[in-house]
Amino acid sequence: MSDVLDLTCELISRPSVTPDDAGCQALIGERLQAAGFACEHMRLGEVDNLWATHGSGAPVLVLLGHTDVVPPGPCEAWSSDPFVPQIRDGMLYGRGAADMKGSVAAFVVAAEQFVAAHPAHPGTLAVLLTSDEEGDAIDGVRHVARLFAQRGQRIDWCITGEPSSTAVLGDLLRVGRRGSLTGTLTVRGVQGHVAYPDKARNPIHLAAQALAELTGRRWDEGYESFPPTSLQVSNIHAGTGASNVIPGTLEVVFNLRYTPLWNADALEAEIHALLDRHGLDYAIRWHRSGGPFYSPEGRLRSVAREVLARFAGRPPEESTGGGTSDARFIAPLGAQCIEVGPVNATIHQVNECVAVDDLERLPELYRQLIERLLD
Repeated sequence: MSDVLDLTCELISRPSVTPDDAGCQALIGERLQAAGFACEHMRLGEVDNLWATHGSGAPVLVLLGHTDVVPPGPCEAWSSDPFVPQIRDGMLYGRGAADMKGSVAAFVVAAEQFVAAHPAHPGTLAVLLTSDEEGDAIDGVRHVARLFAQRGQRIDWCITGEPSSTAVLGDLLRVGRRGSLTGTLTVRGVQGHVAYPDKARNPIHLAAQALAELTGRRWDEGYESFPPTSLQVSNIHAGTGASNVIPGTLEVVFNLRYTPLWNADALEAEIHALLDRHGLDYAIRWHRSGGPFYSPEGRLRSVAREVLARFAGRPPEESTGGGTSDARFIAPLGAQCIEVGPVNATIHQVNECVAVDDLERLPELYRQLIERLLD
């Protein structure tokens, strides 16, 4: 097997379900240290983080990834054990193959090759890994970024290895992500018998018009390559289970994916004002998953565009779609961030897999990006 395929299989065989790293970072740290990297292992709460650097000074280029994976689900639904990597018909199967142990392995191989060929390279090449990307993302890169801010750690460019390609390796370059804000709204009424509505206050009825306005609002028309801000209700719950009882409370969970035209403070204020206008007795619990980030045209995007075009055979689509990634914590440090990785077709699914050919090309893709940026 090739070096990258061998390392990917080693990582898949470690059941590192969030936040358990299962020894992945220790293995990677040993390899990077042997290649000349200075490694700092940061255990924060139950989360393992690895910061490995080679060189010094600016510019600082960070390869950002995660060693944790989502649970495999029912193992009997898989064609093979999700933590025993198998190659079938040119595909490598296993939990994390695409998201994102394949990219992490390719980062390591590319970094080893680069520093061996350019031991006195200008600037700093760094690898940052966490075991809390698929979970609450509290003690992972979010926490590390706070420590970096306190230290004054500079980051100029960040390449995240999230699976970004759509059909062929390199056909999409992610240049930003929307912010994510979740609200858990509780509307208070008065419980009572359905036959005596005058003695009760139905929170479902009270909230109906406000929810209609909230879900019907056009928040913006989009920004640059960002789609418009979207609010989606993900859960509604009320009632005791009895058909003859007016509930006393209504709970609604909703999420906003928002463009750089907004920030969490402004969105929260807008929603409070709307609910106040409707005279509701309510409370909201907010969770700010992360703000939006966007890397405008510059050296990072232009280099990535040229490199990816060589691999895909055409210029990549430049996108800000998808969910969130840990780059949302690095961007506020002043870094330009992009996401480049393998095809996103089976992540979080049963029988997650990645094409072996793509995996074996991935280190060269990352190495070309590194060489162009740290030349």
